[in-house]
Amino acid sequence: MSKFVITGGPRLKGEISVEGSKNAILPILAATILNGKSCIIKNCPKLSDVMVMLEILKKIGCKASMEGDVISVDSSNINSFQIPVDLAAEMRSSIIFMGPMLARCGKVTISYPGGCVCL
Repeated sequence: MSKFVITGGPRLKGEISVEGSKNAILPILAATILNGKSCIIKNCPKLSDVMVMLEILKKIGCKASMEGDVISVDSSNINSFQIPVDLAAEMRSSIIFMGPMLARCGKVTISYPGGCVCL
Protein backbone atom coordinates (compact mmCIF):
# COMPACT_ATOMS: atom_id res chain seq x y z
CA MET A 1 0.00 0.00 0.00
CA SER A 2 1.30 3.48 -0.91
CA LYS A 3 1.67 6.30 1.56
CA PHE A 4 2.77 9.89 1.71
CA VAL A 5 5.26 10.94 4.35
CA ILE A 6 5.45 14.69 4.74
CA THR A 7 8.16 16.32 6.76
CA GLY A 8 8.49 20.04 6.88
CA GLY A 9 9.54 23.12 8.67
CA PRO A 10 7.35 25.54 10.61
CA ARG A 11 3.60 24.99 10.89
CA LEU A 12 1.38 27.05 8.68
CA LYS A 13 -0.51 29.92 10.32
CA GLY A 14 -2.80 32.62 9.07
CA GLU A 15 -6.16 33.33 7.56
CA ILE A 16 -7.55 33.15 4.06
CA SER A 17 -10.72 34.54 2.60
CA VAL A 18 -12.90 32.07 0.75
CA GLU A 19 -14.47 33.59 -2.35
CA GLY A 20 -18.14 33.12 -3.14
CA SER A 21 -19.03 30.49 -5.71
CA LYS A 22 -21.48 30.66 -8.62
CA ASN A 23 -22.59 27.10 -7.93
CA ALA A 24 -23.50 28.10 -4.38
CA ILE A 25 -25.13 31.47 -5.01
CA LEU A 26 -27.47 30.46 -7.86
CA PRO A 27 -29.56 27.98 -5.80
CA ILE A 28 -29.50 30.41 -2.86
CA LEU A 29 -30.94 33.16 -5.08
CA ALA A 30 -33.71 30.84 -6.28
CA ALA A 31 -34.46 29.90 -2.66
CA THR A 32 -35.04 33.56 -1.71
CA ILE A 33 -38.47 33.18 -3.31
CA LEU A 34 -39.56 30.78 -0.58
CA ASN A 35 -39.71 33.02 2.48
CA GLY A 36 -41.63 35.96 1.02
CA LYS A 37 -39.43 38.40 2.93
CA SER A 38 -36.12 40.20 2.57
CA CYS A 39 -32.84 38.32 2.29
CA ILE A 40 -29.29 39.64 2.35
CA ILE A 41 -26.56 37.43 0.91
CA LYS A 42 -22.91 38.35 1.33
CA ASN A 43 -19.73 37.33 -0.50
CA CYS A 44 -21.44 36.94 -3.88
CA PRO A 45 -19.43 36.82 -7.11
CA LYS A 46 -20.42 39.35 -9.78
CA LEU A 47 -20.82 37.00 -12.74
CA SER A 48 -23.16 37.09 -15.72
CA ASP A 49 -25.25 34.15 -14.45
CA VAL A 50 -25.73 35.89 -11.10
CA MET A 51 -26.85 39.06 -12.89
CA VAL A 52 -29.32 37.06 -15.03
CA MET A 53 -30.76 35.45 -11.87
CA LEU A 54 -31.26 38.92 -10.39
CA GLU A 55 -33.05 40.03 -13.57
CA ILE A 56 -35.34 36.98 -13.40
CA LEU A 57 -36.15 37.81 -9.77
CA LYS A 58 -37.00 41.39 -10.78
CA LYS A 59 -39.21 40.24 -13.67
CA ILE A 60 -41.33 38.08 -11.35
CA GLY A 61 -41.84 40.98 -8.94
CA CYS A 62 -38.98 40.78 -6.45
CA LYS A 63 -36.85 43.74 -5.51
CA ALA A 64 -33.27 42.63 -6.15
CA SER A 65 -30.00 44.53 -6.16
CA MET A 66 -26.27 43.98 -5.85
CA GLU A 67 -23.84 46.41 -4.27
CA GLY A 68 -20.27 45.20 -4.15
CA ASP A 69 -20.48 41.56 -3.11
CA VAL A 70 -23.80 41.90 -1.24
CA ILE A 71 -27.12 40.94 -2.81
CA SER A 72 -30.47 42.04 -1.39
CA VAL A 73 -33.69 40.32 -2.44
CA ASP A 74 -37.21 41.13 -1.23
CA SER A 75 -39.63 38.49 -2.51
CA SER A 76 -42.72 39.74 -0.69
CA ASN A 77 -44.39 41.06 -3.86
CA ILE A 78 -44.04 38.24 -6.38
CA ASN A 79 -46.63 38.92 -9.06
CA SER A 80 -45.80 36.40 -11.78
CA PHE A 81 -45.24 32.67 -12.03
CA GLN A 82 -43.69 32.95 -15.51
CA ILE A 83 -39.92 32.89 -15.89
CA PRO A 84 -39.12 35.09 -18.92
CA VAL A 85 -38.11 32.99 -21.93
CA ASP A 86 -35.29 35.30 -22.99
CA LEU A 87 -33.66 35.19 -19.55
CA ALA A 88 -34.21 31.46 -19.01
CA ALA A 89 -32.54 30.82 -22.35
CA GLU A 90 -29.37 32.59 -21.22
CA MET A 91 -28.33 29.93 -18.70
CA ARG A 92 -28.92 26.30 -17.81
CA SER A 93 -29.29 27.15 -14.12
CA SER A 94 -32.62 28.89 -14.71
CA ILE A 95 -34.34 25.54 -14.16
CA ILE A 96 -33.59 25.79 -10.43
CA PHE A 97 -36.40 28.34 -10.15
CA MET A 98 -38.92 25.57 -10.76
CA GLY A 99 -38.99 24.15 -7.21
CA PRO A 100 -39.22 27.43 -5.29
CA MET A 101 -41.82 28.83 -7.70
CA LEU A 102 -43.99 25.72 -7.38
CA ALA A 103 -43.69 25.85 -3.60
CA ARG A 104 -44.51 29.56 -3.38
CA CYS A 105 -46.97 30.09 -6.25
CA GLY A 106 -48.33 26.60 -6.87
CA LYS A 107 -47.44 26.83 -10.54
CA VAL A 108 -44.63 27.92 -12.84
CA THR A 109 -44.11 28.49 -16.54
CA ILE A 110 -40.54 28.11 -17.73
CA SER A 111 -38.96 27.41 -21.11
CA TYR A 112 -36.12 25.04 -21.83
CA PRO A 113 -33.08 26.30 -19.94
CA GLY A 114 -30.17 27.78 -21.87
CA GLY A 115 -27.68 25.41 -23.40
CA CYS A 116 -30.37 22.85 -24.26
CA VAL A 117 -30.77 22.32 -27.98
CA CYS A 118 -34.04 20.59 -28.85
CA LEU A 119 -34.25 18.88 -32.21
